[in-house]
Amino acid sequence: MFRRRESVPFSFVAESDRFRSNVTPPPRERASVSQLASRSLVGLTVVAGLVGALVLGMPALSPAQSPAHAEQTEAAHGH
Repeated sequence: MFRRRESVPFSFVAESDRFRSNVTPPPRERASVSQLASRSLVGLTVVAGLVGALVLGMPALSPAQSPAHAEQTEAAHGH
């Protein structure tokens, strides 16, 4: 009625986890000077944008001034 499944030896499963290929991948090409310069320029641009956004956003993140310290208009001075 039911077919009996053949058990897989545990050593076979363990060997499949530690299997290493004997084929070595080709060596990576070294980046040229222009590629390195362009990557660093892009990185600096991203960092400068984040710093600029933080600097421009700091006034919005600071707590609001209380009304007692707010600047008064000329009309309040009676001019």
